[in-house]
Amino acid sequence: MDELKKMVFYGMLDLAGRVFIVARHSGNVVIGNRGFTEDEKRQGIVLVFNNRMQFSWGDSGISATLVFGASPQKCFIPTEDIMVIYSPELNAQFAAGPAKENRTGDGSKQEKEETSEAEKTPQDSKVVKVDFRKKK
Repeated sequence: MDELKKMVFYGMLDLAGRVFIVARHSGNVVIGNRGFTEDEKRQGIVLVFNNRMQFSWGDSGISATLVFGASPQKCFIPTEDIMVIYSPELNAQFAAGPAKENRTGDGSKQEKEETSEAEKTPQDSKVVKVDFRKKK
């Protein structure tokens, strides 16, 4: 899933020149000393990247210096905390839910191996549709 997010991000960036991401609040997301507002903790933070910015997408996520108001902040967004990648210019978005987990009897996390038919959602589908065409 991480490689797919990266591919979609760079595909949209190449076509539109800018990409928006929504990152969920987690202890692994670093937004400089600004942090998250209460609304962003509940709904996620929207970050904008354009093709003139200097940022890097490494093995574990995106590192960048982003400006909030007039204040530059060193940021790191782990790939698993990116919930949505979208481009208004392309009228396209890619959304990914959190990894499904179960807790074992001892309280440790274990990935969910099976999903009943009643629990399946469109996110569980292995088919991903992304429209990279430019809007006229």
